[in-house]
Parts: sequence; structure tokens; C-alpha cells
Amino acid sequence: MAKGSANKPSVLFSAEEIAVRVESLAREIAAAPRKPDIAMPILVGGFVFAADLVRALQRQDVELDIEMLWLRSYGDKRVASAISMIAGPSEQIAGRHVLVIDGVLDAGRTIKKAVSLIEAAGAASVRVVVALDKQRTGAVAKADHIGFVIGNDFVIGYGMDDTGKYRALPYIGRAG
Repeated sequence: MAKGSANKPSVLFSAEEIAVRVESLAREIAAAPRKPDIAMPILVGGFVFAADLVRALQRQDVELDIEMLWLRSYGDKRVASAISMIAGPSEQIAGRHVLVIDGVLDAGRTIKKAVSLIEAAGAASVRVVVALDKQRTGAVAKADHIGFVIGNDFVIGYGMDDTGKYRALPYIGRAG
């Protein structure tokens, strides 16, 4: 893993490493006995990962409808606060096999809220895939598919931000 300069965050996972892992995740999801038929990315942090993953799934002949779920837990801080729903699941979820896609699984509160909302909307099944999992002891949710396991670093890039900055970086980095 390369180190960043004083102006750029250090690289945890390069764009190339991410691309290889996304293709591997797509193969893993495509090989599952029950394939999803609708993707539900969690905005905003999961949108870049979701875009790459649904295209990789298409290459594996897994065609997905897409519906966004917009939950906010960080706001303008680095510490998670109460989770607010900006946009929730629609009636399209009822009876469907949903693949929830998010950037980071930290304490699991956002994933837990997402799964609860989707189940309440009548989904037939819910599976979760995350780009990064901190695998915290005591997390209230788990992912079914994990891109990379990381420590407790605050991460940025590849759709994830630090109070609005760094979301467009093509790699996943450690915030300073």
C-alpha cells in the first residue's frame, strides 16, 4: 500500500485493487443459490461502489433493478449520530430479493436500519454487501459479502467522505 503526500490521504486500497475485488464479489454474489433481483445502494457513501458492483454483476448475467435508499448517520461530523432517512424503500420492494450495497460497515447501525426498513416494505429476502467492514466487536449488523476488512481507520474516497471532502478519489484512503 502506497503512502500519500502531506496533501493527499494515504492509500489503503488502490483503484486497481478495488476493481479486482469488485469483480470477485460479483462472481461470489452471482454464484449464490438465491440471486438478488433488485439492488438497493445506501446513499451517499455506497454510490460509487454500487455503480461498479451492479455493472460487474451485469457481466455475470445478474440483471438488477435499482432503487436507492438514502440514510444519513454522520452529517457533517466524523462521529455517527442518529440515523435519519431521507428516502426509503418503495412498494417495488415487496416480494423481491434485495441486495443492500453500502460503503462501510462500522457499528452496523445504518445497515440494521436499512434491513429493517426493507423487511418492513415486504422484501422476500435481504442480503448485504459492503466495500469495507471494520468487523467491530459488538456490531449490530453483519454483511453477507465483504470487499475488504479494515481496522478502525476513518476512510475516505471511492464515494466516502470526510465532511463532504474526498468523495471523488478513485481509491480508498485513510483520513488524516
